[in-house]
Amino acid sequence: MAVLFQSRRYHLLVAAILVFTSAVVAMQLGKPPLVSGVDAIDVTVSDMDHAVAFYSDVLDFTEVSDIEVAGSNYEQLEGVFGVRMRVVRMRLGDEFIVLTEYLAPKGRSIPAGARSNDQSFQHIAIIVSDMDTAYRWLRQNKVEHASSGPQTLPAWNKNAGGISAFYFKDPDGHPLEILHFPPDKGATKWHRSGNQLFLGIDHTAIVVSDTDASVRFYHDLLVMQISGESENYGTEQAHLNNVFGAHLRITALRGTSGPGIELLEYLAPRDGRPFPSDEHANDVVHRQTVLVTASADKAAQKLFFSKANFVSSGVIANQTGELGYRSAFIVRDPDGHAVEIEQK
Repeated sequence: MAVLFQSRRYHLLVAAILVFTSAVVAMQLGKPPLVSGVDAIDVTVSDMDHAVAFYSDVLDFTEVSDIEVAGSNYEQLEGVFGVRMRVVRMRLGDEFIVLTEYLAPKGRSIPAGARSNDQSFQHIAIIVSDMDTAYRWLRQNKVEHASSGPQTLPAWNKNAGGISAFYFKDPDGHPLEILHFPPDKGATKWHRSGNQLFLGIDHTAIVVSDTDASVRFYHDLLVMQISGESENYGTEQAHLNNVFGAHLRITALRGTSGPGIELLEYLAPRDGRPFPSDEHANDVVHRQTVLVTASADKAAQKLFFSKANFVSSGVIANQTGELGYRSAFIVRDPDGHAVEIEQK
């Protein structure tokens, strides 16, 4: 009887644990997102006039605002003392980038020999209506190649087959991508007829060392949704990334608005340089993905208890409202990529 009683108690305990676990999973599935989506990708540049001319004249971005800011709030937000910044917001289609020039203090240039599998890599993927025409236009404007030329991913790759892409660089050396989707892939808006060549930003891509760790940050913690996965390799992928033998695990995440975030894990080769531990916002290698939240305080509290690495001294109120948000803070993801979370 004692054995029977213990067995029954064991099964009741297991059942209770299963019920509790199911309830937790249900709560997790139904929990509201910590961030609603990507507002912009913020890029540090060395010469604002040169950068604005490139993005507007070559890539058809339109300038939205041009503001100069300074003061302790921005020092505490960016983690850089003595800050004076010129900040230009630009639009392409429905999406935005932010160009930031540090008038003081000046940071470092992008390190020589940077490669697409370095963990500091981050690009912006710009959708084009015609790849051949876009590539000819970029060649005419003498952009620096990062790929050997446009590549069309093979049909055997179910999730990526037929997509064509080309990597190049802006005047500071930041990698960019033009991307064209075949009819069966990509958002509906990328297939609307029109006479524009450059249509908008589909995603920003970052190199990560461990996809699972990054998914825990962006999906489990920030509650962005996984929208696609693929494993890419072969000569086309290697020539696109300009990395011999490139074999990538790719995971796409999205919020309810704005571009997506694409995680690029190099399964091979694994010789990319780690994210520089001494990188700061005024260094030209710096980019930060700007996410929107309903409550910066709640988001910061959750990230603090999750032991995220904060760049900012805390949630920083934007008392003047100059840059379009009420409060914000910056943290780093598991690999060191900067993420700014703003409450509008």
